[in-house]
Amino acid sequence: MAGGRSAAARAPTRGATPAARAPQTLERLRALHPDAHCELVHRDAFELLVATVLSAQSTDTMVNAVTPALFARYPDAATLARADVAEVERALARLGMFRQKARNVVGLARGLVERHGGEVPRTLAALIELPGVGRKTANVVLGVAFAAPEGVVVDTHVLRLAQRLGWTRQRDPEGVERALCRLLPRETWDVASHTLIFHGRRLCTAVKPACAACPLSDGACPSAFRAELVGRKPPRARAR
Repeated sequence: MAGGRSAAARAPTRGATPAARAPQTLERLRALHPDAHCELVHRDAFELLVATVLSAQSTDTMVNAVTPALFARYPDAATLARADVAEVERALARLGMFRQKARNVVGLARGLVERHGGEVPRTLAALIELPGVGRKTANVVLGVAFAAPEGVVVDTHVLRLAQRLGWTRQRDPEGVERALCRLLPRETWDVASHTLIFHGRRLCTAVKPACAACPLSDGACPSAFRAELVGRKPPRARAR
């Protein structure tokens, strides 16, 4: 796939704004990260939904460390819906906010059983009615499990890169999502988020981004070599 992309897709378009170049810039990032994918280990939509809820304020690596035992004991919505929350808490104890997450995943399992026959619904409206499920989680599931996202997943990496690449000046996830949905073709919404996340984890990190190693520093990225100053939350003022 990467080898078949045109030279125009790989090089910056002169005279166009960074936002107007967003589809071409995304193509270049896809060529750089052809293996970009959801890194939460799962076997079906139910496991993906639970894992994504658990990933809030936790790394994918840590979530992947606890979910095998969790899913071995609770392999579907019906068994998790009957679980004792305290037992689920113990299974999730290594994760941040594990008590709240335990309540959420048991609650969402009950919602799946009571309202959806134990199956994961395929619409954003139905998903966000479940405990612990917001737009980001819903679109992860819709994009990865069903190839039908209703928006672009905006996590901390996507939020940061969208600003650094000059695609938007919005600073809140909802505003960034609206901007990216306007700029990028709908068929790229799912892969766009995975690609930006990969790039944010590997090169365009929050601290000390590797601009010298990034091919977008040829003019495609307006923040090149000053990116650390862009797209990050301001430091908290220390109490005196």
